[in-house]
Amino acid sequence: MAITFEALGKQHDRSKFSCGQAELDDWFRRRASQDERRNVARVFIAVDSDLGVVGFYSLSAFKLDLDDLPEEIARKLPRYDDGVPAALIGRLARDARMRGKGLGDLLVADAVRRILGAAQALAVLAIVVDAKDERAATFYEGLGFRRFPLRPNRLFLLASSAVTALERM
Repeated sequence: MAITFEALGKQHDRSKFSCGQAELDDWFRRRASQDERRNVARVFIAVDSDLGVVGFYSLSAFKLDLDDLPEEIARKLPRYDDGVPAALIGRLARDARMRGKGLGDLLVADAVRRILGAAQALAVLAIVVDAKDERAATFYEGLGFRRFPLRPNRLFLLASSAVTALERM
């Protein structure tokens, strides 16, 4: 099993991908390329040398409202009316065939690395994820993400903490 990460392209067969959540499968098969073309998201995939596409995630720019952050973080930031810059890992899924093999961790690690690379040219205070359910939220917490106080299924990781988090992934 050799996994590589690539930008989604027309040559990638998505028809066999199934994470077990119809909404994510449908988005990946039918709408991911549209979001790419419309500059709404960048989609990256994990490709297994034997199984083909086994995972994906999307990245987008995101505006974070200071009121959403915990007070101990928000009070240290400037009070801009239009929020502060962040990056969103909008959708992330691994194929059911890869369950229990650590691919979810690898997908998040690749996304964080790409965001940190972009953060050298574009300010990013935090990396934000929206967890589908409690199980997903717990997964992200295990990688160092923290829940927003008023939105428990939305989590964040400060970009300044991401290097440490990568070491644990």
